[in-house]
Amino acid sequence: MAKLATSRKTALRWSLFLVIIAIAILILWAPVSVRLRSMSVLTRFNNPEAHGFSAMFARHRFSEETGSAPIAQGQVKYRLYLPADVKRPPAILLLDGIQHLGIEDPRLINFARALAGAGVEVMTPELQDLADYHVTPQTIDVIGQSAAMFSSRVGGGKVGVIGTSFGGGLALLAAARPEYAPKMGFVLAVGAHDDMTRVAHFFVSNMVETPDHTQVRLQAHEYGVLVLAYAHLEDFFSSKDQPAARIALREWLWEQPDALKVADELTPKGKKELDLLLHDRGLLQEAFMKEIDLHKPEMDAVSPHGKLGNLTVPVFLLHGTGDSVIPASETLWLAKDIPPQQLKALLISPALIHVNFGERVPLSQKWALVDFLAQVLDATDRLRH
Repeated sequence: MAKLATSRKTALRWSLFLVIIAIAILILWAPVSVRLRSMSVLTRFNNPEAHGFSAMFARHRFSEETGSAPIAQGQVKYRLYLPADVKRPPAILLLDGIQHLGIEDPRLINFARALAGAGVEVMTPELQDLADYHVTPQTIDVIGQSAAMFSSRVGGGKVGVIGTSFGGGLALLAAARPEYAPKMGFVLAVGAHDDMTRVAHFFVSNMVETPDHTQVRLQAHEYGVLVLAYAHLEDFFSSKDQPAARIALREWLWEQPDALKVADELTPKGKKELDLLLHDRGLLQEAFMKEIDLHKPEMDAVSPHGKLGNLTVPVFLLHGTGDSVIPASETLWLAKDIPPQQLKALLISPALIHVNFGERVPLSQKWALVDFLAQVLDATDRLRH
């Protein structure tokens, strides 16, 4: 009997030990699993054809479809990425920045497909003003109403919102509005702006202002100042020259090889102005500074700065260290504007260049990016409908 009792006690101890081990594995597997999914998403975003260990996790089958839906501003066109084998997948509204390809932008498509492969339902709405190189207050409402429309589609639950570049700043403004906030589970702003006027001054002066009011020199991408000119051609061209100048500048921004063919239609004065814009912008610095002062109210209307104090939506902020379109200091400004309890994670990473991945970065920096996205995916999983 004594031997039987001892045997039973031993079996009980082993059973208890195995239960503890199983619980420990489950506890540890959750953070490991989400980081493996994060690594896989980043790998497939960077290279959709990637194979091997880093790309093998959470490869769900998914389908794609396009559609349109009515909102207050008219019809909004969108593309959906639908996991085929996930019950009640969480949902993310994915927004592009200033990019003429809109929802056809290969980077946006790659990211949407990588997220769908990780089991997330993704919608990419077409933001027409941003696709035409204009940052407008109307886009804030298009984002908010798209989030509400997507929420209804997935059963009324909250959707995560990921906005890149100027789309990220506008997404934060939408989240700050009480009519849209209840539909948003979180906002991830990637390479976003805080103050449009400050960014415009950077485009013109190549000087970055940090939150501690330090001035740092950084060469701005030519793209920025050309977008400023494109938004208000009336400040640079006569009414007669504006139609041809619009086409020429738009084609230049689109990197079309025949961009300057239409310039033959410009007057001699218009041709000189276009040549200055494209090749000698330094001579137009004073004109650009006047333009910024003239249009400051418009820029304030699309700036999160000073408008996020009552934000109730959790926020994640990500920025590339050497971003020459929107400097990383803008994310530091955003961090000051967002209520501390709503700022869930912030990363300024050398592994990111605006909204693209850099190459030849140390493993520690890659891991920091994996860990950051894992936190976003964890927040996304909590939105399951």
